[in-house]
Amino acid sequence: MLLPFYLKGLGLGAGLIIAIGSQNAHVLRMGLRQQHVGLTVLLCIVLDVLLICVGIAGMGAAIEGNSVLLGMARWGGVIFLIWYGLRAWRAAWANHALHLNPQAVAMNARQAAAAIVALSLLNPHVYLDTVLLLGAVGGQQAGAGKLWFALGAITSSAIWFVLLGYGARLLSPLFARPAAWRVLDGIIGAVMLLLAGTLAWGGVG
Repeated sequence: MLLPFYLKGLGLGAGLIIAIGSQNAHVLRMGLRQQHVGLTVLLCIVLDVLLICVGIAGMGAAIEGNSVLLGMARWGGVIFLIWYGLRAWRAAWANHALHLNPQAVAMNARQAAAAIVALSLLNPHVYLDTVLLLGAVGGQQAGAGKLWFALGAITSSAIWFVLLGYGARLLSPLFARPAAWRVLDGIIGAVMLLLAGTLAWGGVG
């Protein structure tokens, strides 16, 4: 039966994807602001599909054994996460809310797409979780099990990002208050800097 392979991919994919990180934080912010939610969610899913397929196809082992690529991913991610965290903390000082001056925070479609691509592909944890770990486990499945494992992981990604992006709208009344927005920006900034510190001092291996 192929269902166990699908459920294994679904479970492992969900465990890796449903975690606080730069990508999820950005999707939440876009959902709360109701800016390009469909585009953001779609790109997250498409990028996850590509990375999952690449990992299961065998690229995970190749990247894991290349210290140069891992080093570049590590320090590039540290710099990017520090920048994103400080940017969020700076935003926390602003007296803004969802209903106040939306033009000041609006992105066009190109900027929204560039932001989610950068957050997805410049984060080493994405490669560790999606390419290396999912790839390693999925690559061990026999025959058609690889495909069904991949479909399970892809399903978990699609469900999560749809829920995160569109479910954030339910919180819009709360984040109409500047104080709530400051708390969110402060938490996001702290998480990004914590991730940066983890990468810098703990490595990615």
